[in-house]
Amino acid sequence: MKIITCICAIAISTSIAAQREGGISAEMLNTIRKANTTTTADKALRNALASNSINSLALTANNQANSDTYFSNKVESKGITDQESSGRCWLFTGLNVMRAKAIAKYNLGAFQFSQSYCFFYDQLEKANLFLQATIDNANKGMDDKTVEWLFKNPLSDGGQFTGIQDIITKYGVVPAEVMTESFSANNTSKMSSIISSKLREYGLELRKAYAKGEKKAALESRKTEMLKTIYHILAICLGEPPMEFTWTRKDINGDPQETKTYTPKEFYNEMVGLDLKNNYVMLMNDPTREYYKLYTIDLDRHAYDGEDWTFVNLPIEDIKAAAIASIKDSTMMYFSCDVGKCYNRNTGVLSTDNYDYESLFSTTFSMDKADRIRTFESASSHAMTLMAVDLDKDGKPTKWMVENSWGASTGYNGHLIMTDKWFEEYMFRLVVEKKYATKKILDVLNQKPIKLPAWDPLFTPEE
Repeated sequence: MKIITCICAIAISTSIAAQREGGISAEMLNTIRKANTTTTADKALRNALASNSINSLALTANNQANSDTYFSNKVESKGITDQESSGRCWLFTGLNVMRAKAIAKYNLGAFQFSQSYCFFYDQLEKANLFLQATIDNANKGMDDKTVEWLFKNPLSDGGQFTGIQDIITKYGVVPAEVMTESFSANNTSKMSSIISSKLREYGLELRKAYAKGEKKAALESRKTEMLKTIYHILAICLGEPPMEFTWTRKDINGDPQETKTYTPKEFYNEMVGLDLKNNYVMLMNDPTREYYKLYTIDLDRHAYDGEDWTFVNLPIEDIKAAAIASIKDSTMMYFSCDVGKCYNRNTGVLSTDNYDYESLFSTTFSMDKADRIRTFESASSHAMTLMAVDLDKDGKPTKWMVENSWGASTGYNGHLIMTDKWFEEYMFRLVVEKKYATKKILDVLNQKPIKLPAWDPLFTPEE
């Protein structure tokens, strides 16, 4: 018996070795080790890295971008917001664009729209989107790409500008003091986890009911009952949104001007009044795809009856021109980028010259923007409000500034500054009013959009 066991073990060992050809062998490891010649400089770096971060040693000394805070063209803002431990940057950014218009229209002091109010309906709408999409795809197997994607992504607190369009157009807005922030609004992970778990459970229930022969009407009736539970969870965590409220508008000095009773949609129409569905054009810089084409991403929306993210793909220079035109006209914009790249937390500056990893590790990092997108190295990760540009004597941008939603104590007084080179490499989305876009850009909107799947690399919701 022992002999048989040994023979079997040898056979299994030989089989595994054969299957794993391509692994690191002892000979290969020896070759790799011999190539690692350690210099005295390497020893010094190793000692330094034992008690310091990589960024602290790779930081480029005297990078002028970290001390230049002058901007030739700037839209003034009033009050830095803070999304705290939540992925609601898209919501803060969109509402900050809207509040700038309200402040200018009525000469207000510090003013905010309620993020919690919009977030309540965002989460409810996303829950419905998941459940209805599950019904729509109930005839497909669990290994279908769309079904798999749905169950991997039943709910998110992240998003993009289509969420602003979908939620505000349907539900309006309220002032921050009418529906205040709760712990779960500022710390979304546990609430989102609980709702996601419930949605996956409900999704399976719907699929089982379909498999037993239930018709679509019966499945949608089940869905309504499910959404009652989701609504209840949201109401406990965030509070129930008001259907009507009374609010007193005050001027910049804090003096009362007018007291009225509003519905949330009436309040939006009075304070901002823009047609969010038709007033804006969404732009993207994606060098992996053809420019001057219209694209849309399946299921990249916040409401089932809303709009998928549909964008004009443009060269970076065209996007810069639209942004400059908007800033010169004192109009902020929804902007998103890959914020974690080359970010100096001490100064709030995003610069490709901030860190010299190549010298530190004696290697090169040669991927361009297109390569980074293709390999999932870079994607849009955070939305902010673009509000300033510094132009040289020839009218060319040298740097940009955004109003962030990480609190006033972060970055440069709550803002981030980015060099123009960084802007080119790591910005992705810009939403501008159509009046700042050229006819060539607007003509692209007449094309039939090229539909991309939900799992496209550029789906990534901003957080």
